[in-house]
Amino acid sequence: MSKKNLVLVFVVAFLGSLLALNSNLFIGGSTEQAYDSIQSRQEELGANSVNVNYDASVPKELDFTTIADLATNSVVHIRSSYSASIKSNGYYQYKQGPSQSSGSGVIVSDDGYIVTNNHVVEDAEEVQVVLNDNRSYTANVVGTDPTTDLALIKIEAGNLAFMAYGDSDEVKVGQWVLAVGNPFNLTSTVTAGIISAKARNIGILRDQANNIQVESFLQTDAVVNPGNSGGALIDINGRLIGINSAIASPTGSYAGYAFAIPVNLVKKVADDLLEFGVVQRGLLGIRINDVSAELAKQQDLSVVQGVYVFEVQDGSGAEEGGIEDKDVIIGIDGKEVTNTSELQELVARHRPGDKINVELLRGDEKLTLEVELHNLGGTTNVVKRVSEVLVEGSVFQNVQGEEAEKLHIKAGVKLKELGDGKWKEAGIEEGFIITEVDKNSIATVDQLKRLMPQLEGQRVILLGVMENGDKTYYSIDW
Repeated sequence: MSKKNLVLVFVVAFLGSLLALNSNLFIGGSTEQAYDSIQSRQEELGANSVNVNYDASVPKELDFTTIADLATNSVVHIRSSYSASIKSNGYYQYKQGPSQSSGSGVIVSDDGYIVTNNHVVEDAEEVQVVLNDNRSYTANVVGTDPTTDLALIKIEAGNLAFMAYGDSDEVKVGQWVLAVGNPFNLTSTVTAGIISAKARNIGILRDQANNIQVESFLQTDAVVNPGNSGGALIDINGRLIGINSAIASPTGSYAGYAFAIPVNLVKKVADDLLEFGVVQRGLLGIRINDVSAELAKQQDLSVVQGVYVFEVQDGSGAEEGGIEDKDVIIGIDGKEVTNTSELQELVARHRPGDKINVELLRGDEKLTLEVELHNLGGTTNVVKRVSEVLVEGSVFQNVQGEEAEKLHIKAGVKLKELGDGKWKEAGIEEGFIITEVDKNSIATVDQLKRLMPQLEGQRVILLGVMENGDKTYYSIDW
């Protein structure tokens, strides 16, 4: 090898060794700790100023932080306790240990009125309400309505943050909404989504007597799960537009669709329960079907949307107002009607005796008729407050909430007026409050009415208290 080539090899080897040394320094790094605070290191490097030229502000209409903060103070956690009884093969049997369910509610007045679902509090022995600040109250059930799955309850509190009513008629498909509630006992949970449909009928109330259930739900993709029932669906202005009630799910948990009772129906039902203790249902008195393309062709109709009248009941408001079989209803009081759900909701907002304008098609003729709504009995009278119920000749009354607390019981049923019959023959005194019948806890008159027929022919033990709080018991041959 020449001297020149030898020098070249030496230089290359030296440079290679130097490169390898530096690579080792960079790749392996030093194990020596150069600083003792990552936070300080980031501040030193200016991590807070990364992307300072990028505007990451959220548009006002998509910033839900303020309304979410306000809404959570108006939504409560409801815990309903039930007796240790279970029903099996048509008979009540004793089961060790009471049960409890969980739901949500919306404060709608500063003095403690709360709207929730009927299925959250129905037949509950005790209803406990927990506010967002963890204050807890025993609630009194003012009234319930299974036909709309709504209930009104009351707690003794003042200066509460309540949620203002919105207008569900103005709700549009595609608009942003928030769902607020307590799913899986996770209190004050807020989710966001859009309205994906209106006037949905999903058939969850189909077993109601007289077929007068109302299902005209707002459909949303805001996440709703078990425990959200009775909670709020609100618009981006923080106003109540619906009461969350159900989900469409093959598993029992959220699978993409949830349903809320529109607030314009909630307003009416809540006021009825407040004033009368029972919902005043105004009825047209017709049997109906959705108009479809198939029905339109079959009946030679000029439209493929609306509500087809296939029977007008004798003596009904519809008959008196001039509605006829084969008419197609297309509007109520100027609001368009495209299906039975919309019609049922619009009519259900009214009481017996109210008059509504019904727009309909009769052949090619368009008519507007004034119809006075009737009640189930065929009259225009309102139903009186349901606070007292007759059971086998005697009058009974629910004892709940603050009244029950004073007697140190969860709930019970008071014998208010003693009439002739089995109760009197057993020597039971007026004012006796039944809390248990044959090891079955009794919280409402409805429970008592359902249970007693199952005990026919038996000697029954009644446990309870008198109005002064003294505990006592009676036996009765039923």
